[in-house]
Amino acid sequence: MTDPAVQAMSLQEFLRFEEAAPGKHEFVGGFVYPLHAQVGVSQGHSRISGNIFGNLFVEARRQKCRLHQGEMRLQVGNAMFYPDVMLACGDTFQNLYETHPCFLAEVLSPSTTQNDRVGKYAMYTSIPTLQTYLIAEQSERRVYLHQREGGDWRLQEVVGEGEIHIPCLGLSLSLNELYEGVTL
Repeated sequence: MTDPAVQAMSLQEFLRFEEAAPGKHEFVGGFVYPLHAQVGVSQGHSRISGNIFGNLFVEARRQKCRLHQGEMRLQVGNAMFYPDVMLACGDTFQNLYETHPCFLAEVLSPSTTQNDRVGKYAMYTSIPTLQTYLIAEQSERRVYLHQREGGDWRLQEVVGEGEIHIPCLGLSLSLNELYEGVTL
């Protein structure tokens, strides 16, 4: 006897599944994908995402924005993701997920690099409210900064030293702040 064919589920079915499931899962086009993060991340990954979160926290709170680190879902069309860091401002939100972020950050891991750079890039940059999508390497001081300029996206690569501007908070982060405490 063969295994039954994988069947797609609705977004509501996924949310019910996710609430009862051990670990976290992403959802794309009706299909569920387990996150490798449920078994833990490296020290570098944790420090980088923590540094981004920590450096944005006070200003996000002052501006009454919602800042999340890896635990809040993001709905993009018929997909759900768990960005490493997500910032959303304004009154549009759901209890179980965000839909209108202005800033997203992913820290690259060997198993997620292709998905973060290509698949998530395509999904994330389709969000009308998103202004910045930051992708950080954890093996070197290198950030890929995608920023919206009008209707277009511009890529800036920041290596070694430099600043990353976060327009929706009106502040900048230095690579020194982003990589503080990270052994490379």
